[in-house]
Amino acid sequence: MLRALLSDDLPRNRALSVILLVILIGLATAPFLVSGANAINTAAKICIFILLVASYDILLGYTGIVSFAHTMFFGIGGYGVGLAMHFMGATWGSALLGTGIAIVFGVTLAALIGLLSLRVKAIFFAMITLAVATVFAVLVSQLSDYTGGEDGRSFRVPELLRPTFKLLEEPVFGTMITGRVVAYYLVFSFTVFFFLLALRMVNSPFGRVLQAIRENEYRAEALGYRVVKYRTIATCLSAGLAVVAGALYALWLRYTGPDTTLSFSIMLNILLMVVIGGMGTLYGAVIGGTLFILAENYLQKLLGVAATQVEGIPVLAQILHPDRWLLILGVLFVLSVYFFPTGIVGKLRQKAS
Repeated sequence: MLRALLSDDLPRNRALSVILLVILIGLATAPFLVSGANAINTAAKICIFILLVASYDILLGYTGIVSFAHTMFFGIGGYGVGLAMHFMGATWGSALLGTGIAIVFGVTLAALIGLLSLRVKAIFFAMITLAVATVFAVLVSQLSDYTGGEDGRSFRVPELLRPTFKLLEEPVFGTMITGRVVAYYLVFSFTVFFFLLALRMVNSPFGRVLQAIRENEYRAEALGYRVVKYRTIATCLSAGLAVVAGALYALWLRYTGPDTTLSFSIMLNILLMVVIGGMGTLYGAVIGGTLFILAENYLQKLLGVAATQVEGIPVLAQILHPDRWLLILGVLFVLSVYFFPTGIVGKLRQKAS
């Protein structure tokens, strides 16, 4: 049963299995394990970025395509849902319509980019995707009458997902089941479903062809596989998953804007998560996304606690100052690349083999 659910792609390492199980249980029970808005926001963001990073790993890790346009598809999903619900009302119908239009538009755009650009060398394709993503971000900012420009758009969600809604009158394990909890489990359920779907895809014969193209595209072409066709399909599937992640993020935030979905810093964060977790394995998206989002949200607070403990040591206290959390995060990233050149998942699997 488990082997079928994971598409015969088991972790193949005891430590990796324990880590993944802890993350799964933690995310599945997050509303009951921790209290406070920040904790559940962090858990929801981890879920969304696991899906987003997994979708990008299909391109980079499994197919060998370097793209800088992934946040564009993330933004298309966010704006699709956000604008639909802003102009059409807070209904499930508008949410589904907005998501559907966003998926069609995102996949079509990905197909056009793939067919027109994937014949060029990798670095030139990366530059083309960066140019397209930049044009899209500028276009969103200029169409302020519709998109809200730099301020973005806030919108109402269906009543079931609103914080004021109570599904039950009595608390469950000490937690009231409000619309926020319902929204969290909506995000969690879709993340698990689409992650397992992506896992099935990369472990199918189609996924094996993508890996063959990554290793040697000329040999794959000689075997009769049309490389551009397979790369374009991979780009479309990756874009579709990114659109879904963007739609979930917009529903969770009840807001969509350039800073939350289209920022180039998000693209850099995605790359970091892929490298930390390990390219060419979707489990790397789970570990990389979880570690990065936790560090982003709690490293500064941990440094504040550590700094108070070493106040008597001037140099160390300055190094551990909370304002230097980005520096510490950078150092941790460099160390992770040095000690885990194939990512955390890759390193653990090497030990098991």
